[in-house]
Amino acid sequence: MSVILPTEDRKMLDIMEKVRHGERITREEGVFLYKSDDLLTIGQMANEVNLRKNGKKVYFIDTMTLYFTNVCEAHCAFCSFRKDQGEEGSYTLSGAEMIEYIEQHIHPGVREFHIVGGHNPHVPFQYYVDSLKALKEKYPHVTLKAYTAAEIDFFSRISGLSYKEVLQELMKAGLESLTGGGAEILSDQYRQKMRVEKANVSQYLAVHRAAHELGLRTHTTMLYGSVETYEQRIDHMAQLRELQDETNGFMVFIPLSMQPSSPKAGIRRRNSAYEDLKTIAIGRLMLDNFQHIKAYFINIGPQLTQVSLTMGASDAHGTLVRERISHSAGALTPAGLSREDLVWLIKGAGRIPVERDTFYNEIKVYE
Repeated sequence: MSVILPTEDRKMLDIMEKVRHGERITREEGVFLYKSDDLLTIGQMANEVNLRKNGKKVYFIDTMTLYFTNVCEAHCAFCSFRKDQGEEGSYTLSGAEMIEYIEQHIHPGVREFHIVGGHNPHVPFQYYVDSLKALKEKYPHVTLKAYTAAEIDFFSRISGLSYKEVLQELMKAGLESLTGGGAEILSDQYRQKMRVEKANVSQYLAVHRAAHELGLRTHTTMLYGSVETYEQRIDHMAQLRELQDETNGFMVFIPLSMQPSSPKAGIRRRNSAYEDLKTIAIGRLMLDNFQHIKAYFINIGPQLTQVSLTMGASDAHGTLVRERISHSAGALTPAGLSREDLVWLIKGAGRIPVERDTFYNEIKVYE
């Protein structure tokens, strides 16, 4: 690995040597990278790892986001999406109502429904099962990537079923993969401070472990940029890395840049581009047993997503149709991009766009 800007930092040189030989970096080294201001060297190391794993291919999917309900029993400090039952703007859609919405907005080529929502205690677990069943019957060719680990934990509580039993019922209805949300920061101290009133750290990991044991391949996230420390971010990645060592069930790691509570919030209330790029690059370096790191343009914007493709990211997410959770907070980015936009964006970074399905099977390579 040739260094664009030579460094004399002994610790950075040691990390570069480990990365060059495919050796795992430690928690302490991960924290060191976060505290370093040498973004170009960190990004270059991440790029080297990504090129080894994926070559110049960058993946995207034609996906549609669906939200059956925004009613939620939890009051997490960072969430602007949730509503109380009966509050203005609250809703809970039936399968038929969701199909009506889809018919109005779907376009040919959608391969995946990305389904998340509130933890609505006013409907039974069967409601969530029937929601998937209605979609799978109407759109058998579309993959159902549905629910977060926190939602699975919630379903377990309201149904009295184990995580495995909940997942098996949902799989019978059409569930094919879990979304990555609900992780936030995998630190119980952080979760107490941010009033994360849903699955704790061990429960989040236990749900994904159960899913992997049932043969489901899943996604996972990290919501960064509020009160957490660098040490907590790295510990978050390390815990995911350990579970991946055990199950090899995660397909992709998705760093999510925290959005402020209002679109009018100034730049000091937002993560810097520097922090966003560094987090993607460090994620690539820490998570050596993950195939993909996703750049989530909804939170960091298309331009920064393009830059991140040279700093460790191998997934530019997807088309999305009307993302709501980040945009109910202060996201200023587009709520979706077209297939043509994504191909242009990826090619602009000197990479090869690859349209994929949920499981990273290649549908079309845009040479």
